[in-house]
Amino acid sequence: MPVISKSHEFDVSDLFVNLQPVFRRRLFLKVEGFNFAGSIKLKAAREIIAQAEASGVLTPGATLVESSSGNMGVALSMLAAGAGYRFVCVTDSRCNAATRRMMEAFGAEVHVVTEPHETEGLLGARLRHVEALCAADEKMVWLNQYLSAGNWMAHHGTTAPAIAKEFPDLDVLVIGAGTTGTLMGCARYFRETRPHVKIVAVDSVGSVTFGGPAGRRLIPGLGASRRPPLLDESLIDDVVMVPEIETIRVCREMTRHGFLFGGSTGTAVSGALTWLAAHHPDGDVTAVTISPDMGERYIDTVYRGEWVWDSFGSALVGNEVPGDLQVVSG
Repeated sequence: MPVISKSHEFDVSDLFVNLQPVFRRRLFLKVEGFNFAGSIKLKAAREIIAQAEASGVLTPGATLVESSSGNMGVALSMLAAGAGYRFVCVTDSRCNAATRRMMEAFGAEVHVVTEPHETEGLLGARLRHVEALCAADEKMVWLNQYLSAGNWMAHHGTTAPAIAKEFPDLDVLVIGAGTTGTLMGCARYFRETRPHVKIVAVDSVGSVTFGGPAGRRLIPGLGASRRPPLLDESLIDDVVMVPEIETIRVCREMTRHGFLFGGSTGTAVSGALTWLAAHHPDGDVTAVTISPDMGERYIDTVYRGEWVWDSFGSALVGNEVPGDLQVVSG
Protein backbone atom coordinates (compact mmCIF):
# COMPACT_ATOMS: atom_id res chain seq x y z
CA MET A 1 0.00 0.00 0.00
CA PRO A 2 1.48 3.41 -0.94
CA VAL A 3 2.10 6.08 1.67
CA ILE A 4 1.57 9.64 0.43
CA SER A 5 1.98 13.10 1.90
CA LYS A 6 0.15 15.09 -0.79
CA SER A 7 -3.30 14.31 -2.16
CA HIS A 8 -2.29 14.47 -5.82
CA GLU A 9 0.28 11.70 -5.38
CA PHE A 10 -2.43 9.03 -5.44
CA ASP A 11 -4.01 8.28 -8.81
CA VAL A 12 -5.06 4.82 -10.03
CA SER A 13 -4.11 4.71 -13.70
CA ASP A 14 -4.10 1.01 -14.58
CA LEU A 15 -7.75 0.00 -14.02
CA PHE A 16 -9.84 -1.13 -17.01
CA VAL A 17 -13.37 -2.55 -17.07
CA ASN A 18 -14.33 -5.17 -19.64
CA LEU A 19 -17.74 -4.04 -20.95
CA GLN A 20 -18.36 -7.11 -23.08
CA PRO A 21 -20.62 -8.75 -20.45
CA VAL A 22 -22.70 -5.55 -20.36
CA PHE A 23 -22.97 -4.58 -24.05
CA ARG A 24 -21.74 -7.70 -25.89
CA ARG A 25 -18.96 -5.75 -27.58
CA ARG A 26 -15.20 -6.06 -27.22
CA LEU A 27 -14.99 -2.69 -25.52
CA PHE A 28 -12.79 -1.81 -22.57
CA LEU A 29 -13.23 1.20 -20.32
CA LYS A 30 -10.24 2.98 -18.78
CA VAL A 31 -11.39 4.18 -15.35
CA GLU A 32 -9.94 7.55 -14.31
CA GLY A 33 -12.04 8.49 -11.28
CA PHE A 34 -10.00 6.90 -8.50
CA ASN A 35 -7.99 9.81 -7.12
CA PHE A 36 -8.73 12.47 -4.52
CA ALA A 37 -10.07 14.86 -7.16
CA GLY A 38 -12.38 12.16 -8.46
CA SER A 39 -11.67 12.58 -12.17
CA ILE A 40 -9.22 12.49 -15.06
CA LYS A 41 -8.88 16.28 -14.78
CA LEU A 42 -6.33 15.83 -12.00
CA LYS A 43 -3.73 14.91 -14.63
CA ALA A 44 -4.20 18.06 -16.68
CA ALA A 45 -4.48 20.26 -13.59
CA ARG A 46 -1.16 18.95 -12.22
CA GLU A 47 0.62 19.53 -15.53
CA ILE A 48 -0.83 22.99 -16.13
CA ILE A 49 0.13 24.17 -12.64
CA ALA A 50 3.61 22.65 -12.92
CA GLN A 51 4.22 24.44 -16.23
CA ALA A 52 2.91 27.74 -14.85
CA GLU A 53 5.20 27.46 -11.82
CA ALA A 54 8.22 26.46 -13.91
CA SER A 55 7.73 29.42 -16.26
CA GLY A 56 7.38 31.90 -13.40
CA VAL A 57 3.80 32.81 -14.32
CA LEU A 58 2.55 31.31 -11.08
CA THR A 59 4.31 32.51 -7.94
CA PRO A 60 3.56 32.34 -4.19
CA GLY A 61 0.69 34.59 -3.20
CA ALA A 62 -1.03 34.36 -6.57
CA THR A 63 -4.73 33.61 -6.96
CA LEU A 64 -5.60 30.94 -9.49
CA VAL A 65 -8.70 31.43 -11.62
CA GLU A 66 -10.23 29.04 -14.11
CA SER A 67 -13.45 28.38 -15.99
CA SER A 68 -14.78 24.85 -15.47
CA SER A 69 -17.98 22.87 -15.82
CA GLY A 70 -16.97 20.96 -12.71
CA ASN A 71 -14.18 18.38 -12.69
CA MET A 72 -11.28 20.69 -13.53
CA GLY A 73 -12.56 23.03 -10.84
CA VAL A 74 -12.47 20.27 -8.24
CA ALA A 75 -8.97 19.19 -9.29
CA LEU A 76 -7.64 22.75 -9.12
CA SER A 77 -9.40 23.34 -5.80
CA MET A 78 -7.65 20.32 -4.33
CA LEU A 79 -4.23 21.23 -5.74
CA ALA A 80 -4.57 24.88 -4.71
CA ALA A 81 -5.42 23.83 -1.15
CA GLY A 82 -2.36 21.59 -1.01
CA ALA A 83 -0.05 24.27 -2.41
CA GLY A 84 -1.41 27.25 -0.48
CA TYR A 85 -2.91 29.11 -3.43
CA ARG A 86 -6.25 30.89 -3.40
CA PHE A 87 -8.54 29.62 -6.16
CA VAL A 88 -11.57 31.11 -7.89
CA CYS A 89 -13.63 28.82 -10.11
CA VAL A 90 -16.05 30.27 -12.64
CA THR A 91 -18.70 27.70 -13.50
CA ASP A 92 -22.29 27.80 -14.71
CA SER A 93 -25.76 26.64 -13.75
CA ARG A 94 -25.22 23.14 -15.23
CA CYS A 95 -22.54 22.34 -12.67
CA ASN A 96 -23.79 19.74 -10.21
CA ALA A 97 -24.54 21.07 -6.73
CA ALA A 98 -22.36 18.37 -5.17
CA THR A 99 -19.44 19.47 -7.35
CA ARG A 100 -19.83 23.10 -6.30
CA ARG A 101 -19.93 22.11 -2.65
CA MET A 102 -16.82 19.99 -3.06
CA MET A 103 -14.88 22.94 -4.50
CA GLU A 104 -16.01 25.11 -1.62
CA ALA A 105 -14.99 22.42 0.88
CA PHE A 106 -11.43 22.70 -0.48
CA GLY A 107 -11.59 26.46 0.11
CA ALA A 108 -12.35 27.63 -3.42
CA GLU A 109 -14.51 30.65 -4.23
CA VAL A 110 -17.13 29.58 -6.77
CA HIS A 111 -18.81 32.02 -9.17
CA VAL A 112 -21.87 30.62 -10.98
CA VAL A 113 -22.75 32.19 -14.35
CA THR A 114 -26.45 31.86 -15.16
CA GLU A 115 -26.91 33.96 -18.32
CA PRO A 116 -25.34 32.64 -21.56
CA HIS A 117 -23.40 34.79 -24.01
CA GLU A 118 -25.56 35.62 -27.03
CA THR A 119 -23.42 33.62 -29.48
CA GLU A 120 -21.05 31.52 -27.35
CA GLY A 121 -23.42 30.21 -24.70
CA LEU A 122 -22.56 29.66 -21.06
CA LEU A 123 -18.92 28.88 -21.85
CA GLY A 124 -18.50 32.24 -23.57
CA ALA A 125 -20.10 33.95 -20.57
CA ARG A 126 -17.79 32.12 -18.18
CA LEU A 127 -14.69 33.12 -20.11
CA ARG A 128 -15.69 36.76 -20.18
CA HIS A 129 -16.25 36.65 -16.43
CA VAL A 130 -12.74 35.23 -15.99
CA GLU A 131 -11.31 38.00 -18.17
CA ALA A 132 -13.11 40.61 -16.06
CA LEU A 133 -11.74 39.13 -12.84
CA CYS A 134 -8.18 39.20 -14.20
CA ALA A 135 -8.55 42.78 -15.41
CA ALA A 136 -9.70 43.84 -11.94
CA ASP A 137 -6.95 42.07 -9.96
CA GLU A 138 -3.34 41.73 -11.11
CA LYS A 139 -2.78 38.86 -8.66
CA MET A 140 -5.21 36.69 -10.61
CA VAL A 141 -3.50 34.05 -12.74
CA TRP A 142 -5.69 32.46 -15.40
CA LEU A 143 -4.35 28.96 -16.09
CA ASN A 144 -6.57 28.70 -19.19
CA GLN A 145 -7.08 24.99 -19.71
CA TYR A 146 -8.53 25.80 -23.14
CA LEU A 147 -5.17 27.00 -24.48
CA SER A 148 -2.56 25.43 -22.21
CA ALA A 149 -0.38 22.78 -23.86
CA GLY A 150 -0.23 21.10 -20.45
CA ASN A 151 -3.83 20.02 -20.99
CA TRP A 152 -2.95 17.62 -23.82
CA MET A 153 0.65 16.92 -22.76
CA ALA A 154 -0.56 15.35 -19.51
CA HIS A 155 -2.41 12.65 -21.47
CA HIS A 156 0.33 12.26 -24.07
CA GLY A 157 2.65 11.36 -21.21
CA THR A 158 0.35 9.27 -19.00
CA THR A 159 -3.10 8.23 -20.28
CA ALA A 160 -2.13 7.14 -23.79
CA PRO A 161 0.99 5.16 -22.80
CA ALA A 162 -1.05 3.32 -20.15
CA ILE A 163 -3.59 2.28 -22.79
CA ALA A 164 -0.86 1.25 -25.23
CA LYS A 165 0.85 -0.88 -22.60
CA GLU A 166 -2.33 -2.73 -21.62
CA PHE A 167 -3.62 -3.21 -25.18
CA PRO A 168 -0.86 -3.98 -27.69
CA ASP A 169 -3.61 -5.21 -30.06
CA LEU A 170 -5.66 -1.99 -29.87
CA ASP A 171 -7.64 -1.20 -33.03
CA VAL A 172 -9.88 1.70 -31.99
CA LEU A 173 -9.58 4.40 -29.32
CA VAL A 174 -12.77 6.32 -28.58
CA ILE A 175 -12.51 9.54 -26.55
CA GLY A 176 -15.03 12.15 -25.44
CA ALA A 177 -14.40 15.76 -26.46
CA GLY A 178 -14.63 18.59 -23.94
CA THR A 179 -11.67 20.94 -23.93
CA THR A 180 -10.17 18.18 -26.16
CA GLY A 181 -7.07 17.90 -23.97
CA THR A 182 -7.47 14.16 -23.41
CA LEU A 183 -8.45 13.62 -27.05
CA MET A 184 -5.51 15.54 -28.48
CA GLY A 185 -2.93 14.09 -26.11
CA CYS A 186 -3.96 10.52 -26.85
CA ALA A 187 -4.40 11.13 -30.57
CA ARG A 188 -0.90 12.59 -30.89
CA TYR A 189 0.62 9.69 -28.98
CA PHE A 190 -0.98 7.03 -31.15
CA ARG A 191 -0.29 8.91 -34.37
CA GLU A 192 3.38 8.89 -33.37
CA THR A 193 3.59 5.30 -32.13
CA ARG A 194 0.73 3.27 -33.71
CA PRO A 195 -0.74 5.22 -36.61
CA HIS A 196 -2.99 2.31 -37.59
CA VAL A 197 -5.13 2.82 -34.45
CA LYS A 198 -8.40 4.55 -35.32
CA ILE A 199 -9.11 7.67 -33.24
CA VAL A 200 -12.83 8.33 -32.80
CA ALA A 201 -14.07 11.46 -31.03
CA VAL A 202 -17.40 11.52 -29.19
CA ASP A 203 -19.36 14.70 -28.61
CA SER A 204 -22.79 15.62 -27.24
CA VAL A 205 -25.58 16.73 -29.55
CA GLY A 206 -25.89 20.50 -29.09
CA SER A 207 -22.13 21.03 -28.94
CA VAL A 208 -20.47 23.12 -31.67
CA THR A 209 -17.01 21.54 -31.32
CA PHE A 210 -17.18 19.73 -34.66
CA GLY A 211 -19.33 22.24 -36.50
CA GLY A 212 -22.80 21.13 -35.48
CA PRO A 213 -25.57 23.53 -34.47
CA ALA A 214 -25.65 24.80 -30.91
CA GLY A 215 -28.37 23.32 -28.75
CA ARG A 216 -29.48 22.70 -25.20
CA ARG A 217 -27.07 20.58 -23.14
CA LEU A 218 -27.81 19.76 -19.51
CA ILE A 219 -25.10 17.26 -18.55
CA PRO A 220 -21.75 18.92 -17.72
CA GLY A 221 -18.45 17.58 -19.03
CA LEU A 222 -18.36 16.91 -22.76
CA GLY A 223 -19.27 19.39 -25.46
CA ALA A 224 -18.67 23.10 -25.90
CA SER A 225 -20.53 26.19 -27.05
CA ARG A 226 -17.49 27.39 -28.97
CA ARG A 227 -14.75 25.50 -30.82
CA PRO A 228 -11.92 24.39 -28.48
CA PRO A 229 -8.63 26.06 -29.49
CA LEU A 230 -6.68 22.84 -28.77
CA LEU A 231 -8.63 20.82 -31.33
CA ASP A 232 -6.76 19.52 -34.41
CA GLU A 233 -9.23 17.53 -36.50
CA SER A 234 -6.47 16.14 -38.71
CA LEU A 235 -5.60 13.77 -35.84
CA ILE A 236 -9.14 12.31 -35.72
CA ASP A 237 -10.58 9.61 -37.97
CA ASP A 238 -14.25 9.95 -37.11
CA VAL A 239 -16.76 11.76 -34.87
CA VAL A 240 -19.90 10.41 -33.20
CA MET A 241 -22.57 12.75 -31.85
CA VAL A 242 -24.58 11.39 -28.90
CA PRO A 243 -27.95 12.74 -27.68
CA GLU A 244 -27.99 13.22 -23.93
CA ILE A 245 -30.91 10.85 -23.49
CA GLU A 246 -28.63 8.08 -24.83
CA THR A 247 -26.00 9.13 -22.31
CA ILE A 248 -28.55 8.48 -19.57
CA ARG A 249 -29.65 5.15 -21.01
CA VAL A 250 -26.09 3.85 -21.13
CA CYS A 251 -25.28 5.11 -17.62
CA ARG A 252 -28.35 3.37 -16.28
CA GLU A 253 -27.50 0.14 -18.08
CA MET A 254 -24.05 0.10 -16.48
CA THR A 255 -25.55 0.56 -13.01
CA ARG A 256 -27.54 -2.65 -13.54
CA HIS A 257 -24.18 -4.40 -13.66
CA GLY A 258 -22.84 -2.64 -10.58
CA PHE A 259 -20.94 0.23 -12.22
CA LEU A 260 -21.86 3.81 -11.30
CA PHE A 261 -20.14 6.12 -13.78
CA GLY A 262 -20.50 9.82 -14.61
CA GLY A 263 -22.38 11.41 -17.49
CA SER A 264 -19.32 11.87 -19.69
CA THR A 265 -18.64 8.14 -19.38
CA GLY A 266 -22.14 7.33 -20.59
CA THR A 267 -21.63 9.59 -23.60
CA ALA A 268 -18.24 8.06 -24.46
CA VAL A 269 -19.52 4.49 -24.13
CA SER A 270 -22.65 5.25 -26.16
CA GLY A 271 -20.52 6.78 -28.90
CA ALA A 272 -18.17 3.81 -28.91
CA LEU A 273 -21.06 1.33 -29.17
CA THR A 274 -22.63 3.34 -32.01
CA TRP A 275 -19.37 3.48 -33.96
CA LEU A 276 -18.57 -0.18 -33.46
CA ALA A 277 -22.05 -1.27 -34.53
CA ALA A 278 -21.75 0.79 -37.73
CA HIS A 279 -18.18 -0.12 -38.68
CA HIS A 280 -17.53 -3.52 -37.11
CA PRO A 281 -20.85 -5.30 -36.58
CA ASP A 282 -19.02 -8.62 -36.34
CA GLY A 283 -17.26 -7.34 -33.21
CA ASP A 284 -13.85 -8.51 -34.38
CA VAL A 285 -11.86 -5.51 -33.08
CA THR A 286 -10.40 -4.34 -29.78
CA ALA A 287 -11.70 -0.95 -28.68
CA VAL A 288 -10.97 1.21 -25.64
CA THR A 289 -12.76 4.28 -24.33
CA ILE A 290 -12.21 6.42 -21.25
CA SER A 291 -14.29 7.07 -18.15
CA PRO A 292 -13.44 10.60 -16.92
CA ASP A 293 -15.24 10.33 -13.58
CA MET A 294 -17.52 8.30 -11.34
CA GLY A 295 -21.25 8.70 -10.87
CA GLU A 296 -21.73 10.04 -7.34
CA ARG A 297 -21.86 13.67 -8.50
CA TYR A 298 -24.68 12.81 -10.91
CA ILE A 299 -27.04 11.19 -8.41
CA ASP A 300 -29.39 14.19 -8.47
CA THR A 301 -29.42 14.42 -12.28
CA VAL A 302 -28.55 11.45 -14.49
CA TYR A 303 -29.64 8.92 -11.84
CA ARG A 304 -32.73 10.76 -10.59
CA GLY A 305 -35.96 9.83 -12.33
CA GLU A 306 -37.75 13.14 -11.76
CA TRP A 307 -34.87 15.14 -13.24
CA VAL A 308 -34.70 12.87 -16.29
CA TRP A 309 -38.45 13.10 -16.85
CA ASP A 310 -38.56 16.87 -16.40
CA SER A 311 -35.56 17.37 -18.68
CA PHE A 312 -36.14 14.80 -21.42
CA GLY A 313 -39.76 13.67 -21.19
CA SER A 314 -40.53 14.62 -24.80
CA ALA A 315 -37.52 12.62 -26.03
CA LEU A 316 -38.39 9.41 -24.21
CA VAL A 317 -39.72 6.59 -26.35
CA GLY A 318 -43.44 6.20 -25.78
CA ASN A 319 -43.22 8.86 -23.06
CA GLU A 320 -41.84 6.24 -20.71
CA VAL A 321 -38.95 6.71 -18.34
CA PRO A 322 -36.01 4.60 -19.61
CA GLY A 323 -35.09 1.43 -17.82
CA ASP A 324 -35.85 1.29 -14.12
CA LEU A 325 -36.01 5.03 -13.51
CA GLN A 326 -38.97 5.91 -11.35
CA VAL A 327 -40.88 9.16 -11.32
CA VAL A 328 -42.50 10.13 -8.03
CA SER A 329 -45.46 12.43 -8.48
CA GLY A 330 -46.07 15.37 -6.20
